[in-house]
Amino acid sequence: MKLNVSTRVRRCAVAKIWEEEGIFHANDLSEKPRSYVLEMFPYPSGRIHIGHVRNYTMGDVFARYKRMQGFEVLHPMGWDAFGMPAENAAMEKGVHPGGWTRDNIAHMKQQLKRIGFALDWSREIATCEPEYYGHEQALFLKLFEAGLVFRKESEVNWDPVDRTVLANEQVIDGKGWRSGAEVERRKLSQWFLKITDFAEELLEGLGSLDSWPDKVRLMQENWIGKSQGLRCIFKFVGSQDGIEVFTTRPDTMFGASFVAIAPDHPVAQQMSENAPALQNFIAECKKGGTTAAEIDTAEKMGFNTGLSVAHPLDSSWHLPVYVANFVLMDYGTGAVFGCPAHDQRDLDFARKYDLTVTRVVADGDKVDSDFDGDEAYSGPGRIVNSHFLNDMEIAEAKAAVIAKAESEAWGSGQTQYRLRDWGVSRQRYWGTPIPIIHCEICGAVPVPADQLPVKLPEDVGFDIPGNPLDRHPTWSKADCPHCGGAARRETDTLDTFVDSSWYFIRFASQPGHAPFDKLTAEKWLPVDQYIGGVEHAILHLLYARFWTRALSHIGMIDVKEPFSSLFTQGMVTHQTYKHGDGSWLSPDQVRKEGADWTVIADGSPAIAGRVEKMSKSKKNVVDPDDIVDQYGADAVRWFMLSDSPPERDLEWSEAGIEGCWRFTQRLWRLTGQVSGADGEDKPLSRKMHQAIEGVAEDIEALSFNKAIAKIYDLTNAIEKAPPSSARDEAIRTIIRLAAPMVPHLAEEAWEKLGEGGLIANMPWPDVNPAMLIEDEVTIAVQIKGKLRDTLLAAKGLPNDELQALALASAKVQSAIAGQEVRKVIVVPDRLVNIVI
Repeated sequence: MKLNVSTRVRRCAVAKIWEEEGIFHANDLSEKPRSYVLEMFPYPSGRIHIGHVRNYTMGDVFARYKRMQGFEVLHPMGWDAFGMPAENAAMEKGVHPGGWTRDNIAHMKQQLKRIGFALDWSREIATCEPEYYGHEQALFLKLFEAGLVFRKESEVNWDPVDRTVLANEQVIDGKGWRSGAEVERRKLSQWFLKITDFAEELLEGLGSLDSWPDKVRLMQENWIGKSQGLRCIFKFVGSQDGIEVFTTRPDTMFGASFVAIAPDHPVAQQMSENAPALQNFIAECKKGGTTAAEIDTAEKMGFNTGLSVAHPLDSSWHLPVYVANFVLMDYGTGAVFGCPAHDQRDLDFARKYDLTVTRVVADGDKVDSDFDGDEAYSGPGRIVNSHFLNDMEIAEAKAAVIAKAESEAWGSGQTQYRLRDWGVSRQRYWGTPIPIIHCEICGAVPVPADQLPVKLPEDVGFDIPGNPLDRHPTWSKADCPHCGGAARRETDTLDTFVDSSWYFIRFASQPGHAPFDKLTAEKWLPVDQYIGGVEHAILHLLYARFWTRALSHIGMIDVKEPFSSLFTQGMVTHQTYKHGDGSWLSPDQVRKEGADWTVIADGSPAIAGRVEKMSKSKKNVVDPDDIVDQYGADAVRWFMLSDSPPERDLEWSEAGIEGCWRFTQRLWRLTGQVSGADGEDKPLSRKMHQAIEGVAEDIEALSFNKAIAKIYDLTNAIEKAPPSSARDEAIRTIIRLAAPMVPHLAEEAWEKLGEGGLIANMPWPDVNPAMLIEDEVTIAVQIKGKLRDTLLAAKGLPNDELQALALASAKVQSAIAGQEVRKVIVVPDRLVNIVI
């Protein structure tokens, strides 16, 4: 064990003092400049993992540093506490989701406290508590009143065994991720939020987020998916009716070889009523995924309807109509024309069904109409084989086709977004009840404000699949707030992403009578520094941006963007290990013997695999509690910051944490070396002031590994320096510089040094700008090109004085040994070369 019991007791006492004095509680009335630091709050799964430790350590260092810089800091913590894992635990372990969740919160809270995070626990929230979700229900109804909430039938992934809707990501090979049942595509009445009303705002707003990673902004831009194109009609042959198509490539219309419609397009549905083969095909399509990645990789399948449509630019040119599995009803019009030469999905489809492939965009010198390749050309070029469009560039041709369509009244230019309205209905118990009452006479009626929160019933069971709220004997029964007649509560609950779309506002202001106080919240918002994983780039971060703008739209808050600066940290990784039979082994089950790995229990061979993200399923996890027990919280924090740039993955290693523990001991030893001696040490003082400035700049930039490198450098300089008052000052200073990273050690060291008060309340050390100027330089002295000595000299020293200084060196005199000096070459501030 690296830490003795007395050390642990002292460091627990430090944390207790922080808590008792409430020094990390943010003051809403403070006149100081403000800094709101927030990490994405965790799901209470039962234990924090090492990835949590890295994420929260980064935010904690930044928050502590900001306090030292004189800011009033808000650094809160809470729990994203609703969700399916709690219901799964209820089914598997026979426990109530609420009890399971609250037990997990209590345990994880103690884990976080052990690591010494400077959190304002007075603002702790858990989204599963009525004190939180009741206010969420009130906000939902505000949006409902503003016309931003609506209900419609929507096709969903339905698990017939678990009797719930599944996200696309939960459908694996056409089966439910948990039950393994064949997933059905079913239409259900669902509640939606009108995020599409804000599509252009959300897109334009990305331009103001210059402190967000470019990759996150690009991912959101692509998800919103603004595209401009042509909406037009391909008329059925011999009819005025037709199929409406949206295309972003009207320039390629002369390369069309088919029209494809989605399996749930009205034309396909109508035809399937009397076509069993088409019914079977549509059913098969519904087994596939609907994400862009799944559609791109799935085999392209089509059903020839036997219908034909006339080409809008040439009515004598007829195209076959297919039902295709790669066309989605909820994008554009649910119908596309296929131009195989210039779209890979269209090309794959055309090759499979032996359809015409015509080149209409030149690929360099390739201009002939026959296209015989297997890879579609989607690059730039001039238009060919396209009648009046020939020799135009792509943009010019697009405009020309749109102009022709509008002048001839068969189409119009249109802006389209990939973004769909946000479906927030979930057929689950453990979530925020949707505050709507359904009345046969009055329709969907909001629950009156004085009846909020609509609380979840506690007396539910999970022995039967499906939503317990649907079968509860009394909970769903209600009187209509309008007519007083018998009515039924909405039994769907809200998507848990709604809970995390406004929690940062509730942290900033927590009145009992309202979701937040507008003026108080606005003093803190937007969040100055938000930290979390890049996996949340689209859903959580986009929904939080929408929710903030929606609340601004209805006048509840004058803030448009929730997070000024976003940082996405890398993952923590670890080597993986397997038994000979392919089963996973945890790191504590194996040991290295020479070049080989063996299983500790029986000595059998083990296989060392790749370094991968820590995962319970692959057993390559490290329990933070065990590591803190062995090395102490400060060594763990130091390791999280020191070994890799924070935006990159960090590989966990025993050697790495050992090295960090040893460094904390070096820091501690320095506190016993204050000598009280007199005397200056100008080089050490300069290095100290350079470290004060450099560490501050690196923390501001979240370059924690660089800050730590500067602390290492200063530590080395202190250890080498002789006793002096400058050295004593440097020891006191380095403890303050390291305090945000190793707060427990820093508090103990501060007390040992005889300083008053808590170091957590100390300001950041002042930097003397004059000491940042390098007024001395190191001069290399060479004889016949070989280095003989290095000398410190005043910067800008004249050449003759540098020459004299070099020739006076004892090492130089010894090397010359009485030989004649023929020539001396001086390079100012760098080099003296003596020729003998």
